Amino acid sequence: MRPGAVLVALAVAWLAVLAKDPYGEDCQNQLYPPTGPRVKGSIPNYFINLDLPPHERWAQVARDKKDELNILIEHIKKIMTVVFPSSKMIQLLESKLAWLGSTLPYPFADEIKGIADACGAPLGDIVIFNVFYEIFTVCTSIIAEDDTGKLYHARNLDFGLFLGWDIKNSTWIVTQKLKPLVVSLDFQRNNKTVFRSSNLAGYVGMVSGVKPGIFTLTMNERFSIDGGYIGVFEWIFGKRDGWWMSFLTRSVLENSTSYEEAKDRLTNTRLLAPAYFILAGNRSGQGSVITRSRTAALDVWELNAKKGTWYVLETNYDRWKVPLVVDDRRTPAMKCMNLTMQQNVSLPALFNVLSTKPVLNKLTVATTLMDVSDGHIESYLRNCPDPCSPW
Repeated sequence: MRPGAVLVALAVAWLAVLAKDPYGEDCQNQLYPPTGPRVKGSIPNYFINLDLPPHERWAQVARDKKDELNILIEHIKKIMTVVFPSSKMIQLLESKLAWLGSTLPYPFADEIKGIADACGAPLGDIVIFNVFYEIFTVCTSIIAEDDTGKLYHARNLDFGLFLGWDIKNSTWIVTQKLKPLVVSLDFQRNNKTVFRSSNLAGYVGMVSGVKPGIFTLTMNERFSIDGGYIGVFEWIFGKRDGWWMSFLTRSVLENSTSYEEAKDRLTNTRLLAPAYFILAGNRSGQGSVITRSRTAALDVWELNAKKGTWYVLETNYDRWKVPLVVDDRRTPAMKCMNLTMQQNVSLPALFNVLSTKPVLNKLTVATTLMDVSDGHIESYLRNCPDPCSPW
């Protein structure tokens, strides 16, 4: 073999080695009920009384979690000092963020102010926590239909990318500080459940929720040049015809009364940030991934078990595009779903898929499982033992 051919062969072999995910593993099974090293701690439950004035609704949650929330905020300020080394600049930014909070729509502005008052934090600090999700998340969401037509919905919440790496413990600092803030919420009106959610204490938008008997909903960030930063700047400068995406999901969970109505709002409402909305109803075929730009729906990918689409799965990449090689959670998740097979779909089966590395990774804060038929939702804090992908 000529030297040139040898070099080519070596290069191909080396690329093959690089292409193999060093953090990947075989699809996990029998990890439910969740125990062991991949689960970390319990999640408290709270009722949110929607009959109370917005300022009062989150008081108990905020008081209980004020220490954890303030610890997270202090870390956020440390990150801010890298960009704004002057303490006067930080104070100015905080005042501007407090002003931004006053411009948010009802009831969110009042709820955020109530949280700040209850935990003794500056209003600007709580505001920036509430806009985080527009910018800093990577997630995996799955809707699956079993062979009887029953729907299941599950997601990994991955949060904290690029917000500080703890070299000693090989973890993302913000990810670890967020875990004590995960709460299970039951939103009630007239002493009756309106919807249930797994969320972050102090965060008034919704990232995951179930409207019992009607629909389930999760939201994933969509990376785009025309992203959340632009929408936030437009809002600051007075262009306010779009919805903050987590406020929209909250409004849909609180007010929409059918899968079709929820789908219409998520498809057609103007947004501040691009997003993926993953929506499931209560009947066969009622499942979709809605790919959104800030102004329009680019794609609606729907369940159709009769044509072989018995699940839809979204990470943070358009389904018609190849994920980044260094962040391909889609391929291993789909492999595990295909190995599971439709007749074996269940919440435990989805938990196994979401517990398989690198779908489970160092950014994974919690896993949420939802069953629309009885309004069931359960969440678990996660841990990813080494070797584990950083994202």
